[in-house]
Formats: sequence, C-alpha cells, structure tokens
Amino acid sequence: MSEIHDTDRPDDRHVRPDSVSDGTVQALGTLSEALETAEQARGHLYAFHQLTGGADLTLGKAVEQLRAAGHGEQADLVEREIVGRNVIPGCWTFQIVEAYNATYYAPFADVERQVRQELAEGRTHLYEAEMKEARRTRGHPDHTARP
Repeated sequence: MSEIHDTDRPDDRHVRPDSVSDGTVQALGTLSEALETAEQARGHLYAFHQLTGGADLTLGKAVEQLRAAGHGEQADLVEREIVGRNVIPGCWTFQIVEAYNATYYAPFADVERQVRQELAEGRTHLYEAEMKEARRTRGHPDHTARP
C-alpha cells in the first residue's frame, strides 16, 4: 500500500475538528447552503438594482429622442411619470439593497460565522470537503485534494 502524501489530503481548514459530530457537520452544511442561497438572492437584488438603474438612464435617452423627434408632450409624460420614479414607496433600488444588507444579509452572515466558530473552530465547507474526499479518486491527477 502506498503512503498518502500531505498533498493527497485536504488542508487542515477543511478537516473537521475531532469533537465535531456527523450531525454537526450536516447542520453546518445546511446552514452554509442557506447562506449561499441568500447570497444568490443578494446577487439577484444587485442585478435588479443595476438593471432598473440602466432602464432609468435609457429612459432619459428616450425622452431626449422624443423631444428631438418633435414629441414634447410625450417626452414630458415619460419624464414626469417614470424617469427617477421610486420603485417602491419612498425607495430607489439602492435603498432596497441597503435595507436588505443591513436588515437580513449582514446579520445572517454574522450568525452563520458565529455558529461555525462555536461549533467547528470557524472552519468552512466541512460538509463539501468531506463529500469531495468520499467522491474523488485518490492518485488521479484531476482528483487531487488540494490545488
């Protein structure tokens, strides 16, 4: 039997501490999955923010073009009713992003970090690291434990 080299094992930050149970690894994995889902939602929120802002800037161009084409009344309507409009009462998209980050995302990330620190010495992705170890082919050049 060949000796396992250090590079054929996960690095220490991806190995569970001895006191951490299978159930804890699973629970931390689920907690991490939930945070990753919130990260995706946050990304969509930023996309919403950028797309809505881009639409508003393009509306400004449409207003200019309507005026240049001799449609001042319609340009005024678009400018008055839509350009710069709140997307929900009192808020532009940046305010929605800020509220989401402050009210939900930052506390979620802080609590996830705290739980990992308390239960697994702060180690991340233990569930995934163990899944990788179970699924990879040792000795295969494209199945190495580390980069």
